[in-house]
Amino acid sequence: MKSAEKRNRQRVKREGRNRAVSSTVRTLVKRVRTALHAKDKAAASTALHAATVALDKAATKGVVHAKTASRTISRLAAQVNRLG
Repeated sequence: MKSAEKRNRQRVKREGRNRAVSSTVRTLVKRVRTALHAKDKAAASTALHAATVALDKAATKGVVHAKTASRTISRLAAQVNRLG
């Protein structure tokens, strides 16, 4: 069926886009955690800003659930603030 073929094309396109976004988000979150582990507050807060933007955008697009993004941002921010 023509409609099934179209849905499959859309699915493949969406899957690729979502995979790229979630991969980027994971990388940015990992950068924050690496900076936290090294106890580098400046790098951690810079990385946190980038990760926050990416997580919010991913939540808006529906790649990540909104509450998951919010929880992740909250936990990372708390850890960065504890660095002192």
